Amino acid sequence: MGRRFGILIVLLLILGGGAVLGTALSGRRETAEAEAEPHPAFALPGRVRVEVLNAGGVAGVAWDATVALRDSGFDVVSYGNAGTYSDDPSVVIDRVGDTVTAGAVAEALGVVQVRSEPDSSLYVDVTVRLGPDWTSLPQAGAEAEDEAPWWDLRRLFRGDDAADPGPETGIQG
Repeated sequence: MGRRFGILIVLLLILGGGAVLGTALSGRRETAEAEAEPHPAFALPGRVRVEVLNAGGVAGVAWDATVALRDSGFDVVSYGNAGTYSDDPSVVIDRVGDTVTAGAVAEALGVVQVRSEPDSSLYVDVTVRLGPDWTSLPQAGAEAEDEAPWWDLRRLFRGDDAADPGPETGIQG
């Protein structure tokens, strides 16, 4: 009887410790999720599908723009290198005949040029072609990176000389 009682006490201690640990971790996760939710700066008309293309050959810009757009509430469905590089300035291209939404994307990235070239075969609302003039958004400082939630893997891909992690294909954007 004494042995069974001891096993029961140990089992209750383990379960109690697990409950306390689980409660502590779930509270931390809820706080991190609340802090990490993007706060769109724009009144979006619903899901805005965006593709981001590095057309200037500057390493890392497609990833930086993708993060900035997602943090602003846009749905970046693909990013990577454009078919060719050029010295042309950055441009946001409307693909569905909605220049207001394209303008919101341009504003989020600080891009001045917006054009309308509808193309229903692309399955995106907006295409962003980043030229060599767009290097990245100004950051609030290095301390902002340190304040990222512990679970946010994007902070692992950041670095002064880091290139884009690229999608599974290994594209460097």
